[in-house]
Order: sequence, then structure tokens, then C-alpha cells
Amino acid sequence: MRLDKFLKVSRIIKRRAVAKEVADKGRIQINGILAKSSSMVKISDQIKIRFGNKILEIEVKELHDSTKKEDAQKMYQIISETRVDNSDD
Repeated sequence: MRLDKFLKVSRIIKRRAVAKEVADKGRIQINGILAKSSSMVKISDQIKIRFGNKILEIEVKELHDSTKKEDAQKMYQIISETRVDNSDD
């Protein structure tokens, strides 16, 4: 499954266009390798996403073409959620 679609279906990022934009700005890694929106995601992949002042690390557990809201969180497991200080003073 494409990375941008996985992020939308799992509801980590609400819209696919936003997921594509985040990936294309170099803010997402899959298994430690910089990923594009078209990168393929497989079960057991580890994804690291940088959102402004937060880094979210997840492991892919399931892949579905569509999900109900309550089932979306079953698609991944959070490994870590880290706050990052953006001030470079």
C-alpha cells in the first residue's frame, strides 16, 4: 500500500493530500530510510513522522483499503511519541 494512502486510511493524517505533502517535504522515514508519498508500506514496517514539534514512531500492524473510525487504530502500534524543541538559539 502507498504511504500516503496508509496514513489517510489509518487516520494518522486526515487527508491524503496532506500526507503526500508531509512525505514529499522529507519528514517521513520508513525503516530509517527517507520515504516519498509513493513509497510502499508493508506489515511490520516502522514509520517515523515529524509533525512540527513532535516525532511519532509507529509499527504497521495491518493494511486495509478502507476502515471504520474505530478500526483505524488497529492498523498501527505507537512505538514512541517525542516532543522536539524547535528553538535553534
